[in-house]
Amino acid sequence: MIEFEKPNIKCLEVDEGSNYAKFVCEPLERGYGVTIGNSLRRILLSSLPGSAITSVKIDGVVHEFSTIANVVEDVPEIIINLKSVRLKLDKNEEKILRINFKGEGEVTAGDIITDGTVEVLNPDLHIATVAEGGSLVIEMTADMGRGYNTAEKNKKPEQSLGVLPIDSIYTPVKKVNYSVENTRVGQMVDYDKLTIEVWTDGSLKPYEALSLAKISFLNF
Repeated sequence: MIEFEKPNIKCLEVDEGSNYAKFVCEPLERGYGVTIGNSLRRILLSSLPGSAITSVKIDGVVHEFSTIANVVEDVPEIIINLKSVRLKLDKNEEKILRINFKGEGEVTAGDIITDGTVEVLNPDLHIATVAEGGSLVIEMTADMGRGYNTAEKNKKPEQSLGVLPIDSIYTPVKKVNYSVENTRVGQMVDYDKLTIEVWTDGSLKPYEALSLAKISFLNF
């Protein structure tokens, strides 16, 4: 009976500040490193649950090609910036978020008002610049999902006038790298060693993301 070497997964490096970790999995049968590495990378980048803004309603705006008095950015620019807001929701239910900015200054993700069950992970993110005498009032919806949803998918039947569905980037994993090299088991040198690097947005730790990806991979 042919026996397979049981691989072990170890964490080699962690940087909490940048939500980064490096893992190694070895020994793997020859050829398995690329297969497993590519599969885990795809799952990490497209199949894990996360949170994102799904629609916005800006006071005084009826369509996405509008401009706002005394606001430097136009509506498309503001929407692009809102797509980059990273959130962590406690529960899988739709939440209402708001910005109520009056007066001159920079509007950032830290100005988003939540009900306490939503955490804004990148509060320094620039959203807009308001000039003297201006204001920016936005109501947003956010929920949980997987991967990526287009604005068209986020559109709801009988949506209120002025509500603009936007593209939603749910994935909590920002970047994944993997590499494969030979490793030794006894006298055999043709086993694979898989190294995986994971960066997240902070809503999940890298080891949590990899654990979820591993479960998904094993359930295929």
